[in-house]
Amino acid sequence: MTTPRFPPKFPIDKIRAQFPALGLTDNGKPRIYFDNPAGTQVPQSVVDAVSNTFIHSNANQGGAFRTSHAADKVVDDAHQAMADFLGTPDKGEIVIGDSTTTLGFHMSRSIARDFKPGDEIIVTRMDHEGNVAPWLEIAKDKNLVIKWLEFNTESWQIEIDDLKKLLSPRTKLLALNYASNMTGMINDVKGLTAAAKAVGALVYVDAVQFAPHGLTAVHELGCDFLVCSSYKFFGPHLGILWGRRDLLTKMHAYKCRCASDEFPSKFETGTPQIELLGGLAATIDYFANIGAMVGSADVKAGSRRDKIKAAIKSSLKYEEALTKRLIDGLAAIDGIDIIGSTSDNQLKDRVPTVSFRHKTKKPLEIATKLAADNIFVWNGHNYAFGIVTQLGIPIDEGVVRVGPTHYNTLEEVDRTVEVVRRVVGR
Repeated sequence: MTTPRFPPKFPIDKIRAQFPALGLTDNGKPRIYFDNPAGTQVPQSVVDAVSNTFIHSNANQGGAFRTSHAADKVVDDAHQAMADFLGTPDKGEIVIGDSTTTLGFHMSRSIARDFKPGDEIIVTRMDHEGNVAPWLEIAKDKNLVIKWLEFNTESWQIEIDDLKKLLSPRTKLLALNYASNMTGMINDVKGLTAAAKAVGALVYVDAVQFAPHGLTAVHELGCDFLVCSSYKFFGPHLGILWGRRDLLTKMHAYKCRCASDEFPSKFETGTPQIELLGGLAATIDYFANIGAMVGSADVKAGSRRDKIKAAIKSSLKYEEALTKRLIDGLAAIDGIDIIGSTSDNQLKDRVPTVSFRHKTKKPLEIATKLAADNIFVWNGHNYAFGIVTQLGIPIDEGVVRVGPTHYNTLEEVDRTVEVVRRVVGR
């Protein structure tokens, strides 16, 4: 009889040791970073990569000299790293820009260039404004029809049947999020994409909140475009778009006349932030290094993508425990209303982000008092404008948002719940 093989314990101490910011204290109090849905801390390897790029590769691209050649390699390595992270064999399908919102406004012009008046775009009430406003603006410019897709307040997800009710032969694009930045709930992107594809629509997926917490495999989803932000998964402030090569090839690019039609420069206008691209490649290697720590011998000898898979599989189990501890702790406090599912059965259908309101204490008051204890959380609508609108939450108040990630600990969760209990108690 063989002994069953269990996954190794998540190496939280080794993980935390890589992040200098996690060791900072203020007046003797350690910092607890639960503001991660808006931006994570970075490992020392990313800091070093940005610094090294400034020192060794600080030049524009395309020159005949050594530092320019080095800059070319930094840019190429960053695109290959993101291709490995998102699961495409084609680094030419990666477009890197300032942020996903900026990419949305930029790329929406190209995507919708041939849409005709009366054509339809579906946007959801569950999305971050970064995947709503670009489509509202292009719809105004081209006299397109916007249809609003609401989320189900029992499952807290976008339901395929609700989408099908809005689809028509005039539907040209579905803008959809992978996971909510307020409720944390994950959508069935593959199923929703298939429904939209049945009427010939393009699908543009915002994976900003999903990418730090789940394995993204773009070609398996069937979508046409997917965006994420590296500063949400331990990297520099950049936005990344994946698009199908056949679409990117035929799409019109708004660019300088002398700019190349080759990838990636076709859609990457101007000089890239080369030092940040150096940090981006190091960010993906950070995931690969975790995979090498927790993976089998086959994983250690495998590709970077194999290591990324192992890293995310291991961190998912760890983050699930953090999420359950946080939800259970907050749900036990009188007057707390968690915005999203609290069911253990849906732990695998969500990322760790947990938002809540209290019946008497305003979100800003709670967040301010948590900050006084060096616990960093967000308050407000957090650009989840559609969610607060659908639920009738006051826009000027929003929610308290607590967002663990895989460098946080159960002790930090317990400390946060304890302070929330004290803040809202009599």
